[in-house]
Amino acid sequence: MNDRKLVILGMASMLLLIGCGQSEMPTAAPEKSATVEAAPPDLASLLASDLRTEEDRTRDAGRKPAEVISFTGIEPGMDVIDLLAATGWYSEVLSIAVGSEGSVAAQNPPFMLAFRNGTLGDVLQERIDNHGLTNVTRLDSTWDELAESGAQYDAAWSALNIHDVHYMESAGGSFASAVFTVLKPGGVLAIIEHAGNPEGDNESLHRIDKNLAIDIVTAAGFVLEDQGDMLANPNDDRTQGVFSEGIRGNTDRFVLKFRKPAS
Repeated sequence: MNDRKLVILGMASMLLLIGCGQSEMPTAAPEKSATVEAAPPDLASLLASDLRTEEDRTRDAGRKPAEVISFTGIEPGMDVIDLLAATGWYSEVLSIAVGSEGSVAAQNPPFMLAFRNGTLGDVLQERIDNHGLTNVTRLDSTWDELAESGAQYDAAWSALNIHDVHYMESAGGSFASAVFTVLKPGGVLAIIEHAGNPEGDNESLHRIDKNLAIDIVTAAGFVLEDQGDMLANPNDDRTQGVFSEGIRGNTDRFVLKFRKPAS
């Protein structure tokens, strides 16, 4: 399994070398060969390959990870923190995206680690170990501990969990401030969330109003740079819980790209 993942990471890191001009120009035209070398695979091809488990790949249709990562600008070689990583589905996707020259910190706060009768962290660690995610490290921390860690990341990622921070932990401000602190100047924060109606019972539905999410993050100093609609679903009227039959995995979701000012 480790060898399998190393193959993924090696292939992903090749993306970083495209166009870098690392070989010298030949002095004469090379002889034509009957064999044409294949171009390095792109991220979508890597994620679609059987080097990931079939169970993980079944979620790609609804989550469109390659498209979202491209939108946020996360690239090979970056150091990324996956906030509220849970069991690490997105951590593994990010691991492949940043390649062997990059790194992923799979972070979970105490309230998240308490899920699954306290075994969530063990499930995450099993993924890291059994899937050979050599560029992923587990990070258990409160928001204050994260802010005081001294770490600096190129990008931060939070998928489908800001509503938990806001409603369950009442720590939206602490979350956003901590992320602002550990991002390098110019760094990106990507937010994916289940969209809620402004006047809806979003807490019970596990949703959040997009404008509220924007307010939480921009209050910490971030600038909203772009909004993506690749996960939008107009057939979801946002009145059902996100785990409801027929809507689970296909909710109306917004994607937000924030930037920490460069100075």
